[in-house]
Amino acid sequence: MNIAKKLISEKEIQEKIVHLANQINNDYKGKELIILGILKGAFIAISDLAKNLNLDVSFEFMSISSYEGSESTGQIKIEKDLDIDISGKNILIVEDIFDTGLTLSSLIDILESRNPKSIEIMCMFIKPHDKQIPVDIKYQGFKIGSDFVVGYGLDYMGRFRELPYLAALS
Repeated sequence: MNIAKKLISEKEIQEKIVHLANQINNDYKGKELIILGILKGAFIAISDLAKNLNLDVSFEFMSISSYEGSESTGQIKIEKDLDIDISGKNILIVEDIFDTGLTLSSLIDILESRNPKSIEIMCMFIKPHDKQIPVDIKYQGFKIGSDFVVGYGLDYMGRFRELPYLAALS
């Protein structure tokens, strides 16, 4: 697989991160916030987001998989769970891409059973999908097409995560 074309530039992504960080700063002003990053794909977005936050914030990570290669398996598997109790805490899930909604809807169910004060979602890239499970994404990055995409944390078989832009594969 090779890069077919750039879809979203590094500059556009960074501008969107600043915009989303400003929204989050306003919404959580004076509140504690836990940013819950979903590994591995969201690590770059979280790093860039962190540089633009002016809040009482801490960072936690979970690793959840639902893909093998470029195909969704239809089931999620928790590979790394949280290390803390989130009861009574404000949680902002940061996810790289929203496709079928399976991963996020399953994760929300798991987290809600742990009694957080609130759960919101930030997702950098949102794909259209006919069979999507509806999930409320408060902080939305870019709506993209149905191409298989890489870059800005997204990979194909472990490759291309480091690209500072979003690209389609051929």
